[in-house]
Amino acid sequence: MKRILVSIPDGAWEIIEKELKGKIGERDSEIIRNIVFGLLV
Repeated sequence: MKRILVSIPDGAWEIIEKELKGKIGERDSEIIRNIVFGLLV
């Protein structure tokens, strides 16, 4: 498994927390992983 550091602008992160937290994951890493996997499928 690879680990990477991702920088996300504050405004984008606010949207992610408001709209996606709890829907596609609880932890920050889960949310980002699901976004990335969703883009690949």
